Amino acid sequence: MGNTVLEAVRALLPAIADRARTTDEKGHVPEETVRELQDAGVFRMLQPRLFGGQEADPVDFFQAVRAISAACCSTGWITSVLGVHPWHLGLFTAEAQAEVWGDDPDTLLSSAYAPVGRLTPVDDGYRLTGRWSFSSGCGYARWALLGALVVGDQGRPVDFLTVLVPRCDYRIEDAWDAVGLRGTASNDIVVDQALVPRHRVIRNYETAQLKGPGQKANPGPLYRLPFAAVFTSAVTEPIVGAVAGGYESYVRLMKERARLSLGGGRFAEDPHTQVAVARAASEIDATILQMDHNIRQLTARAAAGQDIPMELRLRARRDQVRGTERAVAAIDLLFKTAGGNSLRRGNPIERVWRDAHAGSVHVANDVERTLAMYGRNALGLTVEDNLI
Repeated sequence: MGNTVLEAVRALLPAIADRARTTDEKGHVPEETVRELQDAGVFRMLQPRLFGGQEADPVDFFQAVRAISAACCSTGWITSVLGVHPWHLGLFTAEAQAEVWGDDPDTLLSSAYAPVGRLTPVDDGYRLTGRWSFSSGCGYARWALLGALVVGDQGRPVDFLTVLVPRCDYRIEDAWDAVGLRGTASNDIVVDQALVPRHRVIRNYETAQLKGPGQKANPGPLYRLPFAAVFTSAVTEPIVGAVAGGYESYVRLMKERARLSLGGGRFAEDPHTQVAVARAASEIDATILQMDHNIRQLTARAAAGQDIPMELRLRARRDQVRGTERAVAAIDLLFKTAGGNSLRRGNPIERVWRDAHAGSVHVANDVERTLAMYGRNALGLTVEDNLI
């Protein structure tokens, strides 16, 4: 069976590309685009079948994300993060899932996973207070997944949870003015003493152990994959897709461009340009091959009911952060060799260069820390981290 959502998405790409500059300048993805992507089914690809989703192969989802990102990175970014949240909600209780999707399976969720919220236990659950930044696409969502710490009697953190909060319990504050990914509208979420029932809470420790109360309702292999592989891939894939789109733009432009200095001549005949094309293409291809391969291996083990070894989980994270690093290296090379025209605002190379660098600073792309975890394990040392 083919990737039918990808086929539907491809029909939308020319319009998404035409809106890319406006998206960047206005600071948000047009609602028309979000509706079109909803109609194409991309946001339901990782959603449980029990609540109207497809439970699709995550590789198919990431292929669609890369295609959208090649047309507009901001659009691809919010597609990826809003599209991966249904997978995460599938780990919550069936009661929580029904609250979100029972009346409308197209309901979207945003997130801000940094544990900056404060949870105080009460009889009915918890009281939540906090401010979270960088909640991409939150304006399109009616629920939010937020990171928070349970604070004990001594005022010290005793547990790290992700909580599910409805739109009526938080406000969004416009705080997004960034150098790249400008169209993601990654604004702040503010909560003041909201009640969070216990069925809307999941422990991050259990998630890292590949456990979740939602697995009873959603027993498929998709919901036995590591959060650290699925979510972090959703951060890297838009960057890779955008750089792949930048590469295509670069090649198309360089076929026709003539050099106005250094003796003139066509860029296409310049060996430096030719080498840049080869290196960038290799970095993009290597990233896609490795990441798809790792996700397929994780999914195959989950489908077979096998344990997922630490080596594979760490390899997936290793290749994910290296994928971001490779993509940024590729667009840096193309930007450098594209000539002065790449400096002009609105130039596709310039926009991809900004977007890729902006995405690379996400905590999921902490290259040195992640590679050190892989190295520790390879050298026989213990690795303890929730993002594995």
